[in-house]
Amino acid sequence: MATTASTSGAAPEQQPPLKRAIGPKLLLLFVIGDILGTGIYATTGKVAGKVGGALWLPFVIGFVVALLTAASYVELVGKYPKAAGAALYTQKAFKVPFITFIVAFMVMCSGLSSASAAARAFSGDYFQEFTDAVPPTLLAIVFIIALASLALRGVSESVKTNVVLTLVELTGLVIILGIGAWAVITGDGEPSRLGEFEASGTGYALITSVLGATALGFFAFVGFEDSVNMAEETRDPVRAFPRAIFLGVTITGTIYVLVALVSSLLVHYEVLEQSSGPLLEVVKAGGVDFPPKLFALIALFAVTNSALINIMMASRLCYGLANERVLPRIMGHVLRRRRTPLTGIVFVTLIAIALVSTGEIEGLGDTTAFLLLCVFAVVNVTVLVLRKDRVPHAHFRTPTALPILGAITSVILASPLAERAADVYIRAGILLAIGIGLWVVNKIVLKVRGEE
Repeated sequence: MATTASTSGAAPEQQPPLKRAIGPKLLLLFVIGDILGTGIYATTGKVAGKVGGALWLPFVIGFVVALLTAASYVELVGKYPKAAGAALYTQKAFKVPFITFIVAFMVMCSGLSSASAAARAFSGDYFQEFTDAVPPTLLAIVFIIALASLALRGVSESVKTNVVLTLVELTGLVIILGIGAWAVITGDGEPSRLGEFEASGTGYALITSVLGATALGFFAFVGFEDSVNMAEETRDPVRAFPRAIFLGVTITGTIYVLVALVSSLLVHYEVLEQSSGPLLEVVKAGGVDFPPKLFALIALFAVTNSALINIMMASRLCYGLANERVLPRIMGHVLRRRRTPLTGIVFVTLIAIALVSTGEIEGLGDTTAFLLLCVFAVVNVTVLVLRKDRVPHAHFRTPTALPILGAITSVILASPLAERAADVYIRAGILLAIGIGLWVVNKIVLKVRGEE
């Protein structure tokens, strides 16, 4: 199997190229907007339930792990500024099509489980602040379909919508930080909670508790890897991506740690754990006369942004893999007038609907983190393998120690040491089984056509 469309001639010649509509500022907002959102707005309480009052610690660890892997992505997207991201890097490093496909499918499914978690968060406590008349599952499905329709209109429209939603969700987190600052000034809150751990005693139980919380909390950091799938729609990606990814991860990581501190300071972790809208609990407990409904509206915009970007990422991944002959050519079909990946958007929407119909926020978020941690371990290794592959242009090069540490930490957080519910592994296994089935079908089609 050829490794690139340009050398294989597999990409349909009649398909127009994707439109380069994303500049450096839009890319930075895209990265920030993709990282912010569902993770911090919806799963903070579930993380608190795993670790206790020391809610800030999993976010600090997750921040470090995210930076390590972000450095690997920056080097790779600089060397290979094309859509398909981790799958492209895996194929170039190992040249084993089956591994390439599994990595690609895991990335795609992680985006879709993330979008599904966002849809569940949208239909949960934040929406129910206004009304509980609409069944949550039905509302989540309609939500997914509406965002897929927006993604179909075009990347420019989608990214500009992302800018607006990113500013809104940043506003919501600034409000939380403002409430926290007021609590500190007025002496409200319980600082002693910041050092409390849910696990009793020390040793193994404490370590697994922190690892489990970090693994779930890592869901809040995923998103920077989505941006590399927009490389073919970014102007001057070699220069734009290092600044956008590093700055985006640093900004969001700092905000996350501060929000975690405020949340634990003002609300007991057991109360946070029971809510699908934990930051709404912080607003209500903050001693500031801020309308809960207004904050709930801001949170709805935030989770909408996460879902939109993940649907965009997954559909572009389908497009890139079709051009690489890893998925059937039909997955690369482009809507001519809008120049958006039509078949990819339809395909990922159907998977997202299935996920949102069968999972809840914590399980879907943990599935996202598990799949991506497995992918991140592979990506960190590919950086080292591909050091022997020279490219004619200058690009960012990460210090060798960082991908090594990134691979080790990703494996630890993906391992059974990070306590997970069984449904996470079952869901991931079913998704991988679907992927293997598609791989077999694609192989058969290529063989019948005499293209293998």
